[in-house]
Amino acid sequence: METADPRNSIPPGREARFAGFVAAVVGLALLVSVLPLIGLPDRLPRLPAAFWAMAALAVACDARPFVPPGRRHTSAVFPSTCFTFAILLGWGLGPAVAVQAVAVAVSGWRLRHALWRTTFNAAQYACALGAAYLVLRLGPGGLFDGGRLGWTDVAAVGGATLTWFAVNYGLVSGALRLRFGGRWWPSVRQALPYELLSTGSLLLLAPVLVTAARASAALIPLVLVPLFAVYRMSRLSTEQEHLAALDPLTGLPNRKALLAEVAEQVHLHAERVAKGDRDAHLALLLIDLDRFKNVNDALGHAVGDRLLVEVSARLVDVVGGRDMLARLGGDEFAIVAGRLDGVDEARELADRVVTALTEPVSLDGLPLDVGASIGIALFPEHGEDFATLMRHADVAMYDAKHRNDTVAVYAAESDHNSAERLGLLADLRRVLEAGPPAGRTVRGGDGAALPARLAAGTDAAGTDGAGTNGAGGRWWPRRRRTRIAVDGSDELLNQILTGADPTRRRAGQPAAEPEPPELPAVPAPAERAEDAAADVGVITMYYQPQIAIATGEVVGVEALLRWRHPRRGMVDPEELIRVAEQSAVMRLLTQRVVDDVVEQLAKWSAAGIHLRAALNVSVRDLHTGEIADRIADRLAAFGVAPERLQLEITEGALMADPRRVLTTISRLHRIGVAISLDDFGTGYSSLQHLRRLPLAEVKVDRSFVLGMADDADDAAIVRSMIELAGALGLRVVAEGVEDERTWRMLHAAGCDVAQGWFHARPMPADELVTWLARYRPVHPTGGPDAEAPRRPTR
Repeated sequence: METADPRNSIPPGREARFAGFVAAVVGLALLVSVLPLIGLPDRLPRLPAAFWAMAALAVACDARPFVPPGRRHTSAVFPSTCFTFAILLGWGLGPAVAVQAVAVAVSGWRLRHALWRTTFNAAQYACALGAAYLVLRLGPGGLFDGGRLGWTDVAAVGGATLTWFAVNYGLVSGALRLRFGGRWWPSVRQALPYELLSTGSLLLLAPVLVTAARASAALIPLVLVPLFAVYRMSRLSTEQEHLAALDPLTGLPNRKALLAEVAEQVHLHAERVAKGDRDAHLALLLIDLDRFKNVNDALGHAVGDRLLVEVSARLVDVVGGRDMLARLGGDEFAIVAGRLDGVDEARELADRVVTALTEPVSLDGLPLDVGASIGIALFPEHGEDFATLMRHADVAMYDAKHRNDTVAVYAAESDHNSAERLGLLADLRRVLEAGPPAGRTVRGGDGAALPARLAAGTDAAGTDGAGTNGAGGRWWPRRRRTRIAVDGSDELLNQILTGADPTRRRAGQPAAEPEPPELPAVPAPAERAEDAAADVGVITMYYQPQIAIATGEVVGVEALLRWRHPRRGMVDPEELIRVAEQSAVMRLLTQRVVDDVVEQLAKWSAAGIHLRAALNVSVRDLHTGEIADRIADRLAAFGVAPERLQLEITEGALMADPRRVLTTISRLHRIGVAISLDDFGTGYSSLQHLRRLPLAEVKVDRSFVLGMADDADDAAIVRSMIELAGALGLRVVAEGVEDERTWRMLHAAGCDVAQGWFHARPMPADELVTWLARYRPVHPTGGPDAEAPRRPTR
């Protein structure tokens, strides 16, 4: 990506300090060199031919400085350094400063430096020469006037060399510091080895050059041979570095080159942002080829390599010379596009890439279709350094793949691996590895106290991994919907509100029913260790009642996961599952939920409460048979009847791999665990699956139930699903029942079970016992409200 040299312009926001620094350096240079330059005209006629030869070579060599490939002019090698330092050693400060100034003016003209920059360069060299001259004056003096050189002379030359390099590099670093602010040090540190090699070699040639001049001026041109060696050494070094930044297959820049380019472009665009320019955006496009693995597997890697070469050629045509195209490895490419107005221009570039890859690639007469998924991250909105931009472009690219799209721009909500979520995942692992609460007395279904190791929810199979499942489940909450206003004159509704949910009991209204007999007390779970609770919080299970609509009886509960974090508060279960489901933590989470739910069923049995508990499982659970082994082991260990437990699977899990899912479901069915099809109506399962699978019930998704009281289409869909399930002999559960009219409409449609906030919210196990003690079944009655709205005739 060709751009103007940034050092030709004064940085915005730092004009005063930067200009002051430049002025100070120029003033110091004048102070150092004014006296030697005043006496220079009188000395010129007496200077020997060796001086004039060195001066001519200094100016001639700087007319064509060596600019390393892949570097900017700021890294150029100026051979005049060798000659001017030799002039300083042989004839003093005035001639050296004068020759250096002429050489700098010539090189500045050739490299198109700004006038102020050329002046600053001449001043920095003058300061370096002046400091080196002061060190030389500390020595015996007259180093090359004649006679043999002693160790003190050599020490003086060495000290002057180090001083020249330190002053010159220090002034350059100071200018970078004022120009780039906190970003100056990486550039200075990376350039130091190269400067030591190139400039240091030139400085060390100067004493050799002066020694040759003492013998004969004719020997001076011979220094061009070692100078050419320095030139070749620098060139070979930079060429090797350049080759190390290229992809050997396609010849494109690789990841290393991409990193350097993005780092430099970020600096340039940061200045444009500071100046308020519209075209101050930098885009990083990450391109991943689709179906490339199929080509490698079917036709071999040789064909795959040829395909990559052809694809890279097409991408080069799209990008042109303005932007950078790099191959990161495998089938991944990246484009760095600068000076954009915003995300729309980045999308236009991505669309051109997609268009270029639409046409099949013909290899040996075989057309190969190659598409691509492209993720876009923009500076400064999505990151201000290479690592952040690269990670966010990667997130966007996988988001495009997940949505079966071709182009996606980074969005924070799609980033499931942010630092915050990684921290949440680490805390989740810790709270799960801490184990269930200890010190509880748990009784099995027959009322007998269980051994401590079983009450804790662990056994030999669980500890050695033989009886654990390697997948996870999802237990997310039902979203709350705003309740519909209720008329207090409705006696039926008052009975439900005051009898079914005591938290809604109206003040001053006496209870119509006598108090039920006290149920046996259920031991409350012991508190976890204080340090664990204070650090990562506590995971508990909440339970939401499921009510038989026809009789009003509580027939079951759904288990919902809750995690109260000490710093984050109540963690959203949906986020928790998204974080855990792609990691090994999901295995621990599944074990914990199964153990806690089965244990709770055993405790309820000991207290005389016989309910069915349903818990959600994910597709990963159903792809392995380990979950069936785990459930069978837990049911046997706690003495819980299999029919007391029910698993809910989604249509998405069912369609992911029907054969493997059917195998696992069949094993659970043989154990006696019922299967419920959750979120019915939102997926793409066929009626054939409903007929083949050993299902016990279907759950109508809340998205339909919530709107059926006001939307004729939703009401028609719910009625159709209830009729279909009834024809197949399946129980129907409607979730999301949050008002009386919906409850009555479901009863009129023949729905079996209702679940929702109209009856009760999810609650911990001990609160559920209290709620059950107060609950009184209420039967729906017919009436006008039971009729669903009818669809208008079309």
